[in-house]
Amino acid sequence: MRFSLIAAVITAGLAFATGAQAERLTDQPLVDAAWLKSNLGNKSLVVLDVRDAAKDGNPYDKGHVPGAINAPYATAGWRAEVNGVPGMLPPLETITKTIGDLGVSNDSHVVIVPNGTDSSEFGAATRVYWTFKVLGHDAVSILDGGARAWEAAGGELSAEAAKPTAATFKGELKQELLATTADVEKARADGTKLIDGRPAAQFRGEAKSPVVRAAGTIPGSKNLENSKLYDADKASFASKETVGNLSQSVGLGKDEQNIAFCNTGHWASVVWFGLSEIEGNKNTKMYDGSMAEWAADPARPVQPGS
Repeated sequence: MRFSLIAAVITAGLAFATGAQAERLTDQPLVDAAWLKSNLGNKSLVVLDVRDAAKDGNPYDKGHVPGAINAPYATAGWRAEVNGVPGMLPPLETITKTIGDLGVSNDSHVVIVPNGTDSSEFGAATRVYWTFKVLGHDAVSILDGGARAWEAAGGELSAEAAKPTAATFKGELKQELLATTADVEKARADGTKLIDGRPAAQFRGEAKSPVVRAAGTIPGSKNLENSKLYDADKASFASKETVGNLSQSVGLGKDEQNIAFCNTGHWASVVWFGLSEIEGNKNTKMYDGSMAEWAADPARPVQPGS
């Protein structure tokens, strides 16, 4: 009896310790440079630098947050072509291995660092953030303003490449965050709001992405341009109040169900992040295939938005 009691106490202690390891360092979707500086020594923190190489070279090589892992948005395996649709979430076994190979385990708190140039570039961070969330990993944040904000705050820069130790990362898709074409068709039928995060010219059919078959938008959708959610001059994401005003401008009620989309689920991630994580509307989904998938079938309606 005594042995059983001791065993139970030990088991409970181990469970508590494991739970403590898996706790998020913060519940905030955005962290600032001061927070990141104060947490760099935490063993559970993994910083992912998602900046892509540019014409003048790889920004990671020129200087990055000390200890940050090089995980470029375009080339590290964050997105893949699936069934002919570009930019999709890779198959579960593929994306979880990619994440594990970057040194991220289920006990890690991830901070994502883009450059912070503008809303489109910042979308690399919101898309990677959504990827973690849709896999059920809530311990994730974005450095608000990215590398620009880090440097402006006098953050130390390292030119030494961090070599990650591969870890085991397990994920399970949270369908409440991921909209499929069938979900969009159902949304059109039942009146659920569809939010187009593309520039107004694409929404109105005056311009078109090369990956989308036809110009225009999904009939009945509302346009919330992703650029309105990020201040490129100040290198900061929109405030909760600003996002709320933008949400109201497209007729979204508090906690009203909606689906954000764009061309390939990149700009849509900026809108999803604003509505879901900053404003707090947890009834927001993102259509991963977006217009690239929707318009691929000529039987699905596409028309100029108004």
